Amino acid sequence: MLGYVTATGQGEADRLLAGVAERLQAQGLRLAGAVQVNLDAGEGRKCFMDLHILSGEDVVRISQDLGALAQGCRLDPEGLERAVGLAEAALTPQTDLVIINKFGKQELFGRGFRPLIGEALSRGVPVLLAVDAGNLEGFIAFSEGLGASVAPNAEAVLGWVAQTLGETA
Repeated sequence: MLGYVTATGQGEADRLLAGVAERLQAQGLRLAGAVQVNLDAGEGRKCFMDLHILSGEDVVRISQDLGALAQGCRLDPEGLERAVGLAEAALTPQTDLVIINKFGKQELFGRGFRPLIGEALSRGVPVLLAVDAGNLEGFIAFSEGLGASVAPNAEAVLGWVAQTLGETA
């Protein structure tokens, strides 16, 4: 009930999960969670990172513009926590699937979407997320090896969702 993709290439997992979420919503599935959409910030600048909350129209910016020469982490923790709160509020008994843009550093340290992942799984709601290769070891420790690796393409992910929902229905 916990599936993950690990994709190579800048923003590839974000685009994959956003496309899958759109297709699943078009099929009538009730989703909770968030997908990330990166917006070009101009030449020489890092992109803006927005989380689109799957249960409605909310979009939350989770990146800070620290300037063109900044080297530090540009995650806006307040933005992330706002997005998490909106996603958590959407987890209801009618939720079919939770999609999380990624299991990242915040989740490795017990913050970010980690509580929502645990709550969804405890309620029997499947979770699909992306895991960066650099965080894979920590994710496997968190999931106690119970996460199912899914090939990073739409057909494989949609197949995992269909199989998983068939098993939990």
